[in-house]
Amino acid sequence: MIVGVPKEIYPGERRVALVPAVIPNLKKAGMDVVIEAGAGAAAGYPDADYAEKGARLVEKRDEVFATADIIVQFLVYGANDKTGQADLPLLRKEQAVVGFLRPLGSVETLREIAGSGVSAFSVELMPRTTRAQSMDALSSMATICGYKAVVLAGDTLPRMFPMLTTAAGTIAPARVLIIGAGVAGLQAIATARRLGAVASAYDMRPAAKEQVQSLGGRFVELPIEAKNAQDARGYGTVQDESFYAKQRELLGNTVADSDVVITAAVIPGKKSPVLVTKEMVQRMAPGSVIIDLAAERGGNCELTKPDETIVIHGVTIIGEYNLAGTVPYHASQMYARNITAFLLHLVKEGKLNLNLQDEIIRETLVTHDGELVNARVREFFSLPALQSAPAGGGA
Repeated sequence: MIVGVPKEIYPGERRVALVPAVIPNLKKAGMDVVIEAGAGAAAGYPDADYAEKGARLVEKRDEVFATADIIVQFLVYGANDKTGQADLPLLRKEQAVVGFLRPLGSVETLREIAGSGVSAFSVELMPRTTRAQSMDALSSMATICGYKAVVLAGDTLPRMFPMLTTAAGTIAPARVLIIGAGVAGLQAIATARRLGAVASAYDMRPAAKEQVQSLGGRFVELPIEAKNAQDARGYGTVQDESFYAKQRELLGNTVADSDVVITAAVIPGKKSPVLVTKEMVQRMAPGSVIIDLAAERGGNCELTKPDETIVIHGVTIIGEYNLAGTVPYHASQMYARNITAFLLHLVKEGKLNLNLQDEIIRETLVTHDGELVNARVREFFSLPALQSAPAGGGA
């Protein structure tokens, strides 16, 4: 079984899907690795390191696709909506593709991928179970986003984060508010605390309170209750507009009193709820910073410009899409470990394991044999249920 790693072609993308350190584990399991020359250079992994660990380097991208049984990428066409279509003609029937696929994005794109005949696996759909924890690439990237959001905010804010007692007097600590205490939000709390800020967090899921407090954050409690606040996977669910209106009203003073606001309220496949209005931004002190981690899906701040940094009313609003990609060395390392764990689960005795009794395989497999086969994706796009599904066992 040959695993192929092409260079990422999304503009500005510096990460690489596999790092040299994981190659011996794959080879031990009977998999060979073919990598496009230069694929890891921008992340800090030179070709020589791959060769030393036993990977075979090839000069041409199409040779990677022609040789490999499984293609592993960060941004598969779907997640790469700018240049990913160039890979479509390189895919072939009975090949497998693993990576970020954006499975709840465009059904037309998914049908194009299905039409190529590949078995496409979406890492975004990995179950949040103990068994799949080592394969959870979404949480790995969210961890990096939460860390980098605080570092970016600290660099942008015209104040220091920690409290300091000096001969020139005492400097008060910065006040950081995190809205959305998922994986990214919790890492943001931990990082802000390490830098000496006073960290507060709000989440509509009651279960988040204990997690926030365990990191030394103050949990902001509002006198409103969400209905079915989280789904079976632990993600926040969509609420009606009256809930969001009340939430914005109650959060107004807390936002206005904060030096930094980091918003991380994302609902898979849905437009991000607006939690910070332009009126709330206007009440913030000049020099304050908002980092909107939900920018790609419209943003939690009403004024966010996707993938841009703007200044309005003296407040800097950063809507950068790919914060994890700005830490390419460790982002690649974490992703490679997740993908390696998945590949070791996916390949059994030199064959793809398409046993749909296995929750990990069933939940992540999006296309197979020309069809969109994922039940969750079909339901999301209101497609009828399939009459037949891929057979279990090797393929």
